[in-house]
Amino acid sequence: MTETETPGFRPLYQQVRDLLRQRISTGHWRPDEALPSESRLAAELKVSQGTVRKALDDLAAQNLVVRRQGRGTFVAAHSADRSLFHFFRLVGDDGERKLPSSRMLDCRRGMAGAAEAARLELAPGALVLRIDRLRLIRDQPAIIERIVVPQALFPGLDGPDHRPLPNTLYDLYQREYGVTIGRAAEQLKAVGASPEDAELLHLRTGAPLLEIDRLALDLDGRPVEWRLSRCVTEHLHYAAELA
Repeated sequence: MTETETPGFRPLYQQVRDLLRQRISTGHWRPDEALPSESRLAAELKVSQGTVRKALDDLAAQNLVVRRQGRGTFVAAHSADRSLFHFFRLVGDDGERKLPSSRMLDCRRGMAGAAEAARLELAPGALVLRIDRLRLIRDQPAIIERIVVPQALFPGLDGPDHRPLPNTLYDLYQREYGVTIGRAAEQLKAVGASPEDAELLHLRTGAPLLEIDRLALDLDGRPVEWRLSRCVTEHLHYAAELA
């Protein structure tokens, strides 16, 4: 590794991990593309193969790469299955985990409000795209969703080529814009259904809903999507595993 690729005095495998993560972030390797072999990476970076293996193990634990027995290591691609098991936490009371379908309600651009600019770390007056969706589980209305993204990161997302938008947006962000969601931070809150919520979700006004406030960040830790979801809690619960 060169001096410019050696940030500080951290363990060598962490330096290698961060360099490989940076290459994934910048599109040097695309989703589902195979990385060079451990021996080739070790030779290129002038480190041991064990150091490369440990760095790749870290990336695999972060769900950024996928190890495939006998085939090598590949850049992880967002898919419906990955979205379901890594980013969607609503589970039926019977234990079934099912990715909801989506129905577009609105898609429009505008200047970021104060809260949107603060959450997405945007300059005053920056343009954002606001997407409103109704999501259904087992064909029943279950979630009302407001998604806000910076227009500069996703030009044309509201254009005719993307109507209707796909059900799982993280795959689209990665495939067409080179923006990979690396992690998300969520806050949960109990709220009452507004008259608009109640009409869309077939509930009475004031019925209990679970509000999920999610900020999604890319591989560099930059906030790229703010998503506010209001969810029906009847027959559903939020499930998280703590280790």
